[in-house]
Amino acid sequence: MNKRIYDAVLYEDIPHKEGRLPREMAVYGLLKELSIPFKRMDHEPMATIEACQGVDEILGIHMCKNLFLCNSQKTVFYLLMMPGEKKFKTKELSKQIGSARLSFAPEEFMEEYLHISPGAVSVMGLMNDKDNRVNLLIDEEVLGEEFLGCHPCVNTASLKLKTRDVLEKFLPFVKHEYRTVHLKGEEG
Repeated sequence: MNKRIYDAVLYEDIPHKEGRLPREMAVYGLLKELSIPFKRMDHEPMATIEACQGVDEILGIHMCKNLFLCNSQKTVFYLLMMPGEKKFKTKELSKQIGSARLSFAPEEFMEEYLHISPGAVSVMGLMNDKDNRVNLLIDEEVLGEEFLGCHPCVNTASLKLKTRDVLEKFLPFVKHEYRTVHLKGEEG
């Protein structure tokens, strides 16, 4: 069931600091520094892609599902961006990237490397991964979209960004490359 969205207003500016976490404000500051325009909306905490369905309709995008994964030894970490409607199949992805079976990474690594909590996983967290411990994987369908949606390191707001700006401005600045993967849909 979709949660009630309490602010269906779209903003194009940085919000006031009051009541906001520093990690969220840092995202807005970096987007401004990089001249990356965005649309933002505030909402109740939304920890799943299903809860974000009303948000993506208002933003006019397909919200990305962001998964924080690791190998079984917990020595290699991945951030996977994929279409929200696709099902994640660990065997399929593990084979493509030549990794031992992947699983969801423990929460403490998410906080340590990306400075985010469960439910707020986002490509924006890579700005905090100064040692490049997290490998970015992006499903080819996400790359084909003009815009992508993500959280600004908190799950009480969502952003609409041009995919091109994320790939050509944000990722080079935070010194992260990405690897394209192909995850099959239900029919494939």
